Amino acid sequence: MSKLQRKVTIIYYCDDGLELHHKVKIFDQNDEGRVIIPREFKERKSIIAVCDGEIEILNKVGDRILSVNYVA
Repeated sequence: MSKLQRKVTIIYYCDDGLELHHKVKIFDQNDEGRVIIPREFKERKSIIAVCDGEIEILNKVGDRILSVNYVA
């Protein structure tokens, strides 16, 4: 019996920062089509979204934040 697999893009935060990350991975999926994300991958991460296939993220939160200089 062969396992079904699916390519997904996972969007997540690491527990030690506020930068938004993403990774494209191939994971096993169950009979209902839900992706099984291994515990090792989930460690120290807060997963925001699991997207079907490989997606290209054009902008993320914070990509365009410019430093602001306050002048007295």
